[in-house]
Amino acid sequence: MTLDQLPIGQQAVITAVGGEGELRCRLLDMGLIPHTTVQMQKVAPMGDPMEIRLRGYELTLRKEDAAKITIEKQKGGPAV
Repeated sequence: MTLDQLPIGQQAVITAVGGEGELRCRLLDMGLIPHTTVQMQKVAPMGDPMEIRLRGYELTLRKEDAAKITIEKQKGGPAV
């Protein structure tokens, strides 16, 4: 499953970050690295962009970029 498919309020762990070149570097620089727990906060009315919470801050991502991040859903767990 990819990050753009995560329902609002659900948590997941990043398993892989795709993309190439500058895009992948930018995603990694923003803290989107494997083994990081993320939570979907909200999605804009038209579905793009979306806001996620990770490492104690909110990050807004385009749906196109979120689709390059592979995740594994969590069942509950601590808040991020």
